[in-house]
Amino acid sequence: MENNKLAFGKKNYLWMIIGLAVIFLGFIIMANDTEQYGFGFMGLTLGPITVFAGFMLEIYAIFKKK
Repeated sequence: MENNKLAFGKKNYLWMIIGLAVIFLGFIIMANDTEQYGFGFMGLTLGPITVFAGFMLEIYAIFKKK
C-alpha cells in the first residue's frame, strides 16, 4: 500500500481545478448577459449549463480512483 496522506491523487486535484474554472466561467457568462435582468440566452441557458457541467466535473473528480 502506498503511504500517501493526501485524500486524492494528482489527477483528482487537476480535475477539481478544471471543474472550478468551468464553474467560474459559467458565472462570468451569466454576468455578461446584455439583456435586462439577465433574461437572455447567456443568462438563462448557456451560463447555467456551463455551471452544471462544472459541478459534474467536480463530482467526477471526487469519485475518480487515483
